[in-house]
Amino acid sequence: MERLRIVFMGTPEFAVGILDAIYQNNYDIVGVITAPDRPAGRGQKVKHSAVKEYALEKNLKLLQPTNLKDENFLKELESLKANLQVVVAFRMLPAQVWKMPKLGTFNLHASLLPQYRGAAPINWAIINGEKTTGVTTFFIDDKIDTGAIILKEETAIVPTEVAGELHDRLMLLGVDAVLKTLTLIANGQTETTIQPTDADIKTAYKLNKENCKIDWAKPGQAIYNLIRGLSPYPAAWTFINDNEQEWNVKIYNALFIKENHDIEVGKLIIDKKEIKVSVADGYIVLLDLQFPGKKKMTAGNLLNGMKFTKDAIAK
Repeated sequence: MERLRIVFMGTPEFAVGILDAIYQNNYDIVGVITAPDRPAGRGQKVKHSAVKEYALEKNLKLLQPTNLKDENFLKELESLKANLQVVVAFRMLPAQVWKMPKLGTFNLHASLLPQYRGAAPINWAIINGEKTTGVTTFFIDDKIDTGAIILKEETAIVPTEVAGELHDRLMLLGVDAVLKTLTLIANGQTETTIQPTDADIKTAYKLNKENCKIDWAKPGQAIYNLIRGLSPYPAAWTFINDNEQEWNVKIYNALFIKENHDIEVGKLIIDKKEIKVSVADGYIVLLDLQFPGKKKMTAGNLLNGMKFTKDAIAK
């Protein structure tokens, strides 16, 4: 059994759960690579990545290169004498980085590859109404998420869960997958599978303002899936127009009621403490939402201080 000397690369909270599992299982982590500090929020305060916070807490060797091809960074990375690199939610690596360790560089991806290669696999699995998803470990190559598969772990998607909940479950599944992969590599027992190149492969496109906007003309289930798939971040959004005012509103939580009716699509229906939006095959009940300049709140709390006319419409 070969003793592993691991460099870990990652940035967000999802990666921290995996890094912690490697640390708690007493693997030799000789370095941690994460994104440079960036100003964030209204005050533009410098923010550390979740992985950096963890590395500092555990006193792990930390590198934050701005350029992964920089000669000084490459020399410092080589000086760590790692024989394996583990990547979780990081960025695309140049060949001189992923080829460096003797045992290779493997990535944990939050989908069942080859499906949902790309930036937002957890979100798109829910948005597209998938019944199952999972995690995959694979050896990195020169393209994004296309390398030889080491292993997969699968789970059912709960029909009502949101992306944040699935994220947390997949992080735990990812822990199991990464620890199994480390054991296989240390024992020289990896048997990889080349990914197929079929045309029928769905992509996990980067999320942007346009693909997070609700199209109320779509079937209710598709709208419900979009809201779930973008909650709690970055959140589905819509314009709400009423009385010559227009608001950009984020929707965090909703229900879909399938029902025949002849009400105009997008119409807001206010009933006591409930806000419903009419869709072609029923209603979307808005449970948690956020108006500009206000905190996220329930529909009931919003209606305590805000009144709508009968002409209010979501667009």
